[in-house]
Amino acid sequence: MLIKDFKKAALIYRGREISYAETISLVNRFASCYQLKKGDRAAVFAENRPEWIHAYFSIWKNAGISVPIDYLAPADEVAYILNDCRPTAVFCSHKTKEVLAEAVNLLEGAYRPEILTFEEFSLPENAPDKIADEPDKHETATIIYTSGTTGSPKGVMLTHDNIMANIEDVVDNTKIYTADDRLLAILPFHHIFPLMGTIMATLYCGATLVILEKISSEEILNALKQYRITIIIGVPRLYRLFHKGMIDEVNASPAARMLLKLTRGLKQPAFGRLIFKKAQEAFGGHIKYFISGGAKLDERVGGDLYAMGFEVLEGFGMTEAAPMITFTKPGQVRIGSPGTPTSQTEVRILDGEVLARGRNIMKGYYNKPEDTAAILRDGWLHTGDQGYLDNKNRLFITGRKKEIIVLSSGKNINPEEIENRILSLSPLIKEIGVYPRDEKLGAVIHPDFLAVKKQQVVNLRETIKWLVLDKFNLTVPSHKKIHHFTLVNDELPKTRLGKLKRFLLPQMDAKTAETHRLRPDPDTEEYRALKTYLEKALDQLVYPDQHLEYDLGLDSLGKIELDLFLEKNYGIKLEDQESVAHHTVEALSQLIAEQKKTVSTEPSDWHSTLQEKTDFPLPQSRFMQCLMKLTTAPLFRLYFHLRGQGQQNLPPGPFILAPNHQSFLDGIFLAILLPNKILKNTFFLTAGKHIKTPINRFYANHSNLLVMDINRDLKSTLQQAAAAIRQGKNLAIFPEGARSRDGNLLEFKKTFAILSKELQVPVVPVTISGAYASFPIGRKLPKADKVSLKFLPAIYPGQMDYDQITSQTKQAIAENI
Repeated sequence: MLIKDFKKAALIYRGREISYAETISLVNRFASCYQLKKGDRAAVFAENRPEWIHAYFSIWKNAGISVPIDYLAPADEVAYILNDCRPTAVFCSHKTKEVLAEAVNLLEGAYRPEILTFEEFSLPENAPDKIADEPDKHETATIIYTSGTTGSPKGVMLTHDNIMANIEDVVDNTKIYTADDRLLAILPFHHIFPLMGTIMATLYCGATLVILEKISSEEILNALKQYRITIIIGVPRLYRLFHKGMIDEVNASPAARMLLKLTRGLKQPAFGRLIFKKAQEAFGGHIKYFISGGAKLDERVGGDLYAMGFEVLEGFGMTEAAPMITFTKPGQVRIGSPGTPTSQTEVRILDGEVLARGRNIMKGYYNKPEDTAAILRDGWLHTGDQGYLDNKNRLFITGRKKEIIVLSSGKNINPEEIENRILSLSPLIKEIGVYPRDEKLGAVIHPDFLAVKKQQVVNLRETIKWLVLDKFNLTVPSHKKIHHFTLVNDELPKTRLGKLKRFLLPQMDAKTAETHRLRPDPDTEEYRALKTYLEKALDQLVYPDQHLEYDLGLDSLGKIELDLFLEKNYGIKLEDQESVAHHTVEALSQLIAEQKKTVSTEPSDWHSTLQEKTDFPLPQSRFMQCLMKLTTAPLFRLYFHLRGQGQQNLPPGPFILAPNHQSFLDGIFLAILLPNKILKNTFFLTAGKHIKTPINRFYANHSNLLVMDINRDLKSTLQQAAAAIRQGKNLAIFPEGARSRDGNLLEFKKTFAILSKELQVPVVPVTISGAYASFPIGRKLPKADKVSLKFLPAIYPGQMDYDQITSQTKQAIAENI
C-alpha cells in the first residue's frame, strides 16, 4: 500500500500536524538512508511515534519486508526474533536502544543488523520520490510475530493482498472509515490489529491519526475532546475501563440506573446518546464507533456501552488473518457476536471449531513449515476458537479450544465464562484467571486496591471468599465451582493486547514464593521484632515483601492479635485505613519505626484484652425471643419432626454452645430445644450482614443477639461476649462462621476457643443433623425432613490451648453427626 496525498493532515503529534505530503516526503527520506535488496527484512523496534510509520513504509519503498517488534519486549525476545528472520536493518529509538544492544549481544554467529536510531541518523533535506516497483500482491509484505499465549512467538507472513483485503472491506465496502474521520492511536503499532485498524486503514482513506506521546486516562480524554476524535480502536480491557468509570457514576444515581435499564431494553443507540449525553461529552462528543478486537468483549460491557449510545463494532480474527475474519457492520450490532464474515472471507464450523479461508489468510509461518501445515489445512485456517454461526450468519465465540479445561470426569469448562461471571459480582476483583488444579478449578485473583480502600475492607480474603466466590459457587454445578484461590499483588500475565496467558497461572504461586526469598531482610530492630512475632504466631517463614493477608494468611483474629502486639509493645493503635495501606511486613515495620511511642518485649495475649472494662450494654428485652419460640416451636416440631437429646449434658452456666451450621434455621432449632430457663440466659452471636433491614435491627435490639462484624469490629464483639460471660450469661457461637455448602463441616474458627480458654468456661458441642437436607443454601423453602439436635458432653478448657479446644470440639461433632 502506498500513501496518497489527500491535501490535509495525516498525523498529529505533540500538537503538530504532519500533512500527507510531508508524510510521503519523510517516507522517501527515510528510504534513502539505507539499502535493501528485494525481499530483505527490516525491523521497527520503537514506541508509537510518527517516525515509526515513516520507517515502516520506507521498508516497502525499498522493496523490503517489514518486521514490527513490540517496543516493550525484553532483550531475549528481541534476539529470538532477530535470529529467526535476520533483518538487514533495525530502526529503534533512544527508549529501545539499550534493550536492542543487549539483544544484539545475544545473536548467533557473525550476523549483526544495521542499527538506525531515530534521534541519531541524519535525514537528507530532500529525497526524490522513490518509485518502487509495484510489488506482486502475493509477495510477503510484513512478518508479524504473534505475542503468544501458549509459548514462543511465530512469524506470520502476510502478503500485500492479505493486507488490502481487510482494508478494502472497512473503507471501500462498509465505509466505516472515511476521509472525515479522526482516530486516536492508543494501542502499540507493532500488533496487527492497531497496525491495520489504526495506521493502514486511516492513511488509505485519507483520515487523520492522532498519536499520543504518553498514554494515560487524562491524556486520552483530553485528546478525544481537543481533536474531536470519531473512532477509537481498542481492546476489551480498554472498554472495560471506560465502562467501569461510567457505571460507577450511573450506580451513584437511582434515576440514572432506571434510565440505563430502560435503554438496555430499547436497544436504540440514538435514544441512548440523547439520554446519556453527559457520557458522550466525556468522550469528546464526536465518537461514531468504538472498534473492539484482540479478544472477546464482555457482553455486559458491550451491552451497557450500546445502551448509553456508543456503537461498539466488535470483530473476530487473528494475526494469521490480517487480522479480520468477521466484524460488525454499522447498524448491525448484536451484543455477544463479533459480526458476520468479511466480504473476502468464508467461515465454516468443523467439530465446533471456527475455520476461515479467503484473500486475507496468511502465506504461513516464517521458517516453520510444520506449524504452518498444522494450522493451514486444505486451504482452511484452523483458528483454534470454538463457536457457531446463527441463521443470520453471525458468529458467536464460545471459547478457545486450547483453553477449554477438560477434567478427568470428562467435563469441559470454558474458563472465560466463569471469569466474566465472577468479575460481574464485585468491584473488589480487578482481574481473575481460572485454571485446573488437582482436578478442580483454582483461581488467581488480582484485587482492585482502590475499591478495597474505598470500601474500607480489612479482611479482604474472607470477603472475597464468602461474598464473591461462595455466591458464585452456589449458582453453578459442582464441576464449575472455584475450590481454591490465591490473591496476588501484581497484575495477571497477559499479552500486549490483554489476552490472559493462562498457562502461566499455575506457576504464579511458586514464582511469588521464590521472589519473596530473594528479598533481603531490612536491618532494623522493628523489622526483626515483627518478623519474630509473625513467624511464631503463624508457624511459617516470613519475608519482607509478603502481604500480611494474601501471602501470610492473616485472618480477622490474626489481625486483632497483631494489633494487640503493636499496641502493647509499641503503643501503636492502627486504624483500619492504616492497616490496608501498610499491607506488607516491611511496610508495617517502617510504620512501627515512625510511630512507636514505647518499646517493650512483653508478650501480647487475649487474657488482658478480654478482661478490659467495657461499656457495651447487653440487650435487656427478651420480647422477640419469647415471641419467636412461642410461635415457631409447635410448627417446627411438627414440620421437621424436630427432636433433641442430651440436654442433661448442659452444665451450670456460664458455658459456650458450639453447634455445626447446616441451615438458616439452625439458631431457631437451637432456641426451641434449649430449656426456657437456659434460653433466657443465652446470647447468640450473629453476623452483622444479617442485621441490615429495620425489621432485623428491631428484632436484634429486642432479643438475645450479639451482632459482630469481622471486618471492622471483631475485637469489640469478643470483648462484649466476654462481658456477657462474666455476667453469668451463656453464648451460642457457630464455630464454622458460615453454613455448610455440601453438608460437610467447614473449618472451625477459634473465636469460641479463645473465649473458653481465657474465661475458663466449658464448651458444649452440639450436632445438628438433617437441616442441610431440608434447607440447603439456594433453596427458597425448606422440605419437611427430620431434623435432630444432640447436646454432647461439655469440654472443659483446663490446660488446653486454643487449637486443642477447637480440634476437640470439631472432632466431637464430626463423630456424632
